[in-house]
Formats: sequence, C-alpha cells, structure tokens
Amino acid sequence: MKADLIIAHAYVMTMEGKGVGMIENGAVAVKGDTILDVGTTEEILAGYQADRVIEAKGKLVMPGFIDAHIHSGISIYRGMAQDMSHWMQKGLWPFKKNTTQEESLAGSLVTIIEGIKAGTTTFCDYDYGMNRIVQHYAKVGARARVAETVNELPNDIGKNPVGELYPFDRGLGEQRLQDNIRLFEEWHGQENGRITVLFGPQGPDMMSTELLLEVKALAEKYDTRIHMHVAQGDREINQMIKRYGKRSIPYLDELGYLDSRLMAVHLTEATVEEAQLVARRGASMIYCAGSIGIIDGLVPPVMDFLEAGGQAALGSDQAPGNNCNNMFNEMKFAAILNKVKRSDPRVFPAWLSLRLATIESAKAIGLAHEIGSLKKGKKADLLLINLQDPSLSPVYTDPIRNIVPNLVYSAKGSEVETVLVDGKIIMEDRKLLTVDEKEAIRQAQEAAVQISRRSRDDIVAAHSDVYQMMEDGYL
Repeated sequence: MKADLIIAHAYVMTMEGKGVGMIENGAVAVKGDTILDVGTTEEILAGYQADRVIEAKGKLVMPGFIDAHIHSGISIYRGMAQDMSHWMQKGLWPFKKNTTQEESLAGSLVTIIEGIKAGTTTFCDYDYGMNRIVQHYAKVGARARVAETVNELPNDIGKNPVGELYPFDRGLGEQRLQDNIRLFEEWHGQENGRITVLFGPQGPDMMSTELLLEVKALAEKYDTRIHMHVAQGDREINQMIKRYGKRSIPYLDELGYLDSRLMAVHLTEATVEEAQLVARRGASMIYCAGSIGIIDGLVPPVMDFLEAGGQAALGSDQAPGNNCNNMFNEMKFAAILNKVKRSDPRVFPAWLSLRLATIESAKAIGLAHEIGSLKKGKKADLLLINLQDPSLSPVYTDPIRNIVPNLVYSAKGSEVETVLVDGKIIMEDRKLLTVDEKEAIRQAQEAAVQISRRSRDDIVAAHSDVYQMMEDGYL
C-alpha cells in the first residue's frame, strides 16, 4: 500500500493503552493528514511503500503535545509579572491598557513559534482579539482550539482598587460575546478542521449570572465546549463571596455549569471537596503547574481531582508570569510540585505527566477521536525527538527504560527536531517552514519598546513589586 511518508527504525511512543505504548524498533506510515498505520519497522516496511522514508534511528516518534490552556495575546509582556503580589492587577493590567491590538498580535506569533519549537502541535488559545490571533494558527499550520475572552469588565478596570467589587458593563459583555459567536461562525472547522472554536467566559467573578447563562445556552446551541477559569485565585473567591455570598464552584453547580462541556481551568482555590465535585459532574480540569506555582505559590488540587476520577490536562497559561509556553516545563513542574505537596516521590510519575500533555489532554478538550496518540486513522500530529542530545543520553532499554523520565525531568524542548501537523511538516531540523522566525521576533521587540514607553507611569502608579526590585538594584 502507498503512503506519503514513513518514519522508520525509531522508538515509537504511541500513548495507546494505560501507559506510553512504547515500540522500541517502530515505524509510522502517514498518508495525507492521517496516520495510515503504526507498528514495528518490519511490519510497516513490509506493508507500505512511501515517496519519502525518514530514517529515525536514535530518535523518538511521539504524538505532538497539547497545550490545553494558553493566552498567546498577552505573551508580549513575557516576564513582567512574576515574583509579585496581585500579578494581574499590578503586573498585567498596567501594560494591557497601553497595548494596541497589532502589538498584541506580534507577541502572540512569537509564543506560538516557541510552542511549536518545543513540540506543541495543538493550542487551546483563549484571549481577546482571537478573530485576528487565529490567523496565526492558519498560517503557521498548527492545530488550535480557540475562544474569545468574554467578560463584562470595563476597559479601565486597572483603576479599580484591589479588593473592591468589579463594576460590570453589560454592553461590553454582549459585544465580546458577539465576537466569540463571529469567531465560531467564521472559523470553526476551517483549515481542514485544524481550527475549532469554543466559548470563553473569563470567570464567574467577571460577568453577570445572565451572561453566564447566555454563554451556556450558546455552547449547547453550537454543540461546543466552554473554556473558563474556575476558582483561579483568592481574588476570584473574594469577588464571588461579596457578590453572591457563595464560592465559585457551588455557584456554578447551581447554574448547571459543571458538566462535560466545561473545561475548568486552574481550580487553584478549590477545596478537596469542590475539586471532587467538579470531577464527579464530568467537567475536565486544566492544570497549569508552572503558572500557578509562580504567580500564586500554590499547587492546585489536581491529585484530588484525578483520584476522584476526573479528566485532567496540562496547560502553560501565560508568559507574563510563567515566562514560557513550553510543555516540557509544565510536565516537569506538574510532577515535582505534586511530589513535594504530597511528600511522596512516587506521586505523579513521569508517565502521568506525559499522558496529561497528550492523550489525556485530548480527552479533556474533546479531541481524543482525532489526536493525542499515534493510532491508525488519527490525525498525523507527531514529533521527532533526538534521543542523542546530551540531555537525553545515554538511552537505557533494559532492565529499565529511561526515555520517559528523561523526557519529563531532563528535556528542555530543543531536542524536538521535526514537527508534523495534519500530516504536513511545519518544522524540520529545528527550522520552521511556514513563518519567518527572526522577523516575528524583530516585530515583537519593536512592539515591546513602544509598550514599555507608554506604560511606565501606570506601572509606577500600580506599585509593581518587580518595578521596585528594579529601583532597588536587584534586577
């Protein structure tokens, strides 16, 4: 049988079964956008011929990573909001009010490039201006599950004193919801199905009950999912208690929000009982270990959620206070932080981190029928990783195979050599084939210079901890 591409003589990690599904001398055949077959090299070469055969001895073939929660539109502020209290109010909002949409777009493209170069093939992107950001995914060739951020917060929300109840602007909320509807109607299913659209209410504290219910009805009408922050911090819980006299999760449960459509992001402030409730109701949890560790100093109850039978995934979140959008970083943080939290080195093993960045993530975002594992009939979204890189060498296969722990605890992302999405090579030998990486970085740097010039007074007025560190000579 004829294939377009065969990758042979590789370690193939299928992510099928209960673990990682390793085939030590494996091969993958690809035709069009689809995996034609997976098996041993002997089986695949005996059954298929291809226009191109990649000799992959000393390399690993695995599914592309899924970043289940990312805000690419704020990545232009990379590294501006860590090591501080009230990272959003004091670190993010002063910059955001001084940023044009073009500048935000410039930062978005750079972080998408960063993700691809570290092996991310699917991005669940959730931000303002998504009707324009989504064009980056179309051009780059990545898979994306996108949502417009919907809230009722006024544009000058940064002036609101920390701790005071947010004012709501119903007109702005409706406008942002209409942007999300337009995104769905124009982009859902585009680019051979690579682009799919969700609804993106920012959080239960940032919009009225009426708008939340309207979003829920629309998700049911369009038969899609809801991507939303839930119990993401003490700021949110404080707002909910003041406004409704209830915490976020009981409030959402009363609205019927906790079901299989909901992708609940963070659960940072959820109690064990609340996390278990979300799991029982069938909503998925997106765990952003690096981001929440840095901006909140906390480890969300992901283990309690998993132990209650919940479906979880990993996400990188945002570059202002996580500083990178790299799933190797998230896998390592997720494993280590939960070992420390439980005081048990056996907790959150490396194979679990890998599953939560691939097949379990695909289940959590509703795409397991297409991606997340290497299986006949699924989309050909896969990576070639150089196991001869110093960070992954030497390779042991007996009596213990060390490839999985080294991927999670040692790899940085630069070991990813080649990336395929929808059967098309979009990066080969570390070179992106669809966009000009250097030009994208140049444009983002120009945007950053302009943003910093306009934002200085607002940063000073916000009493940014990081700005004070600068003034004190620490940075």
